[in-house]
Amino acid sequence: MDNGEVILAATAWPLVAGNPEQTLIAVSDDGGATWGEYIVLDGIHQRPMMLAYLGHGVVTFESGDTTRQVRLYSHDYGRTWDERVAVPPAPDGQPLGNVEWHGIHNPLGLDTLKAEGIAVACARKGGGLVLPPLYYGECRLEALRDNYPPVIDAMELPAENFEPGKMTFSATEQILNYQKLLLHILDEVQSLGFEVGVLVPGHGPLLAHARSAVLLHNCRANKKMLAWAFYDDCLVRDKYPDLGDHGGGWETSLLMALHPETVDLDLLPPEPEKVVGADGPIPPQDASAEFGREILDAVAETAVAEVRHRLENPRCYFGADRSFDEGLWK
Repeated sequence: MDNGEVILAATAWPLVAGNPEQTLIAVSDDGGATWGEYIVLDGIHQRPMMLAYLGHGVVTFESGDTTRQVRLYSHDYGRTWDERVAVPPAPDGQPLGNVEWHGIHNPLGLDTLKAEGIAVACARKGGGLVLPPLYYGECRLEALRDNYPPVIDAMELPAENFEPGKMTFSATEQILNYQKLLLHILDEVQSLGFEVGVLVPGHGPLLAHARSAVLLHNCRANKKMLAWAFYDDCLVRDKYPDLGDHGGGWETSLLMALHPETVDLDLLPPEPEKVVGADGPIPPQDASAEFGREILDAVAETAVAEVRHRLENPRCYFGADRSFDEGLWK
């Protein structure tokens, strides 16, 4: 955590036969060499999952009692856990991204951080489980700004790093491998009993791959889980027409809302000078956390409405001609 401490969530087996296991928290201030006294979470008796530090002292994980799942939040680096949010049966979400240059002011991996943040916002608003984000596996030979000479120069990398001969697999093989991975993820999620599985790409070109996997999944016989995929600016284009971008004001604002410590607008040149690897209708210099939170709320609200309609009306979406229908909930 940003205070230098390490936090651990675990369970202890009961000393008395028949009693449930007990969920515990421990904190170390010396990198894990020693640990403070266990913090017992009353009423929580399941193995903790997806422990995450969200910044500013906020820690969260999912666990539960013997009858229900809850997501717990601490706002003081794990000392107290007063906020508990029920987790209803709902869809699984798989954030998809990559590691790509988005301007000198943004972090590598912006797309994945964005996708994960959107998926978490949706789960908080409507319930659901968010899987760890996928940073890797996409085709490295197509649809990446990293292959653009000015970006390669800005990253101070040799151009030969991005030549096809440096890759084990051809572009076609990389695409097919990624498709297989996405299909396997959907099958894995389905095996765990989820009713809807959502792929959330943070990199625009990955939407095509996600939709291909969704289509193949939904058209196969005996599928019990419905798959869907969405991309942030496409989902709210009626409210924000043509505002999506690459490292510009749209994506930079989202990162400022989600991970403000990763964005440094002071590195940008004054307007109207162009920024290598960043473009769009809103200059990155005009980005703001306030606009990012507005976008995030709008995307999450629409995505949750789409998922709820799929949960309640799955037959409306199975099949090649209906997998991508949106707005039926309106």
